[in-house]
Amino acid sequence: MDGGKGKNKLPRNVWVVAVTSFFTDVSSEMVVNLLPLFLNNVLGVRTSVIGLIEGVAESVASLLKVFSGWISDRLGMRKWLAVIGYTVSTLSKPVYYFASTWGVVAGARWGDRMGKGIRTAPRDALVADSVDAKQRGYAFGFHRAADTAGAFIGLIIAFVAVWFLQGSGNRLKAHTFRVLVLVSLIPAALAVLTLAFGARDVRPSEKAAKPRFGFLSLGRRFAFFMVVIGIFELGNSSDAFLVLRAQQKGLSIFGIIGMLIAFNLVYALVSVPAGKLSDRIGRKTVIAVGWGFYALIYLGMAMAGTALHVVVLYVFYGFYYGLTYGTAKALVADIVEPELRGIAYGTYNAVLGIFDLPASLIAGVLWSGVGSWKGFGPSAPFFFGAAMALTALAMLLFWKPVRYSR
Repeated sequence: MDGGKGKNKLPRNVWVVAVTSFFTDVSSEMVVNLLPLFLNNVLGVRTSVIGLIEGVAESVASLLKVFSGWISDRLGMRKWLAVIGYTVSTLSKPVYYFASTWGVVAGARWGDRMGKGIRTAPRDALVADSVDAKQRGYAFGFHRAADTAGAFIGLIIAFVAVWFLQGSGNRLKAHTFRVLVLVSLIPAALAVLTLAFGARDVRPSEKAAKPRFGFLSLGRRFAFFMVVIGIFELGNSSDAFLVLRAQQKGLSIFGIIGMLIAFNLVYALVSVPAGKLSDRIGRKTVIAVGWGFYALIYLGMAMAGTALHVVVLYVFYGFYYGLTYGTAKALVADIVEPELRGIAYGTYNAVLGIFDLPASLIAGVLWSGVGSWKGFGPSAPFFFGAAMALTALAMLLFWKPVRYSR
């Protein structure tokens, strides 16, 4: 293990992966958060189609996440699989610049998520391999904070670009979006270079058995946790619907970007303390609190009457992310054997991706309907999301994880 001296010192690999994620999110967030607005405002795409694109964007990569994790376990190689994944995502980004139909946008989005499917499990396993179990929450919280700080910077860049290129109008212009796509290529390339030249693979134990490929090899407790995660994710539609909710309540493009900046600031500030807290009081407790926040936020979104309500709720939404995302990844490493971390992270991320498709499709259909059916309106997806979160929370409270110390 690539450990560092001192209680609060994190290993080299954690820092390198954190910087890589920082650059990646600088690149991604200046484009991805405006993508649903580009589809809706510029290309005239309905929310049901946006839900399809966003859902498939994650689900199309789900099998890659499992296989990539398993391969990294078999080969004892995390770094270069992650580098390949980041490279694929980077190469897909220029396609947005030339997109004039939703099909081309969808192809680029799916290519980007395929890269994510290749990189995510090996990258997370590399972090888990590199840090002591007592610092696992801290390490993943730090990674999430760096990732979110990148989103914060990316959104500030988008904020400035929108201000100079189109002012504070309510609808996104095609030229603004395409300029941001070009700018996003620089940090995307820096992310690939940082990981390629900075990270080092951690040698697996010579006594470690080659992992079997199979979900059941991860154990019943892990399987139950995946069921609970799946129920939660069924109501956790793409955040694109939150952005569209803000616009539906009258928030300008300028205001939406400002709202996202504040959200990411909260997310970044909460992630490290939440990770450290999970090292002390347990991951399950921190995740349960986060899911409770989520349910309250979604209920609030369903009943929001003004743009200000949406803005306040979205900023507090950062608490849910900060409490749960890094903590859940630390928990995955806690409950499986070290030799199975790659496939465990692949399975965990695959479950998130698989349920993104039905979750986003359900949200889109509940909002605007399908065919001649007009749906239930903008509040419906958020009531549904809150109900699924409360169901998953009740199940989580009865689950008893067993922790591996390595």
